[in-house]
Amino acid sequence: MPGSNLRYALITPARNEADLIEGTLRAVISQTVRPTRWVVVSDGSTDGTDDLVRKYAAQHDWIELLRMPERRDRQFAAKAHAFNAGYARLENVDFDIVGNLDADITFPPDYFEFLLAKFEAEPRLGVAGTPFIEDFDRPDHHTYAHSAANLNHVSGACQMFRRECFEQVGGYVPVRGGAIDWIAVTTARMKGWQTRTFVEKVC
Repeated sequence: MPGSNLRYALITPARNEADLIEGTLRAVISQTVRPTRWVVVSDGSTDGTDDLVRKYAAQHDWIELLRMPERRDRQFAAKAHAFNAGYARLENVDFDIVGNLDADITFPPDYFEFLLAKFEAEPRLGVAGTPFIEDFDRPDHHTYAHSAANLNHVSGACQMFRRECFEQVGGYVPVRGGAIDWIAVTTARMKGWQTRTFVEKVC
């Protein structure tokens, strides 16, 4: 593994992301360091999300589709439930880092290699990520592109956790009102872990 001895797994909660998830699928497949396992959790999708994931899973045995039952209500806790269902699928998988990856983002081919190197270099780094931007042509236009930015926060678009840290914080807590990403990062810091957004790359 270039630059790191760490292995990582990804979990992607997805609901009706047929318009965008293929970009995410291609971005992960193009990585210089691929995940040991990637569980895409379809949270009751009713569009073509499942078919797209199945197409790529048929070509790559490290991609798995987990289908959740359809539901009528919409609440922020659903993302935590979907992620936790995906995490349970990793019980017999060897990994050091686990990522919560949204289903509608893309990133350069060395994105995860870069983040793994940060975890390798900092043993107390518990959560890491990069800024999220809307336009790759303007990579400096993000919420962290100023001197007063809080680099201890990690965007929920892609949060990478050291496994020990993730299990110490109790994973994602289902909160109906949302903010599950913020709660997980804040709890990690409360337990003595470092959390960091690295601005050298963006997703």
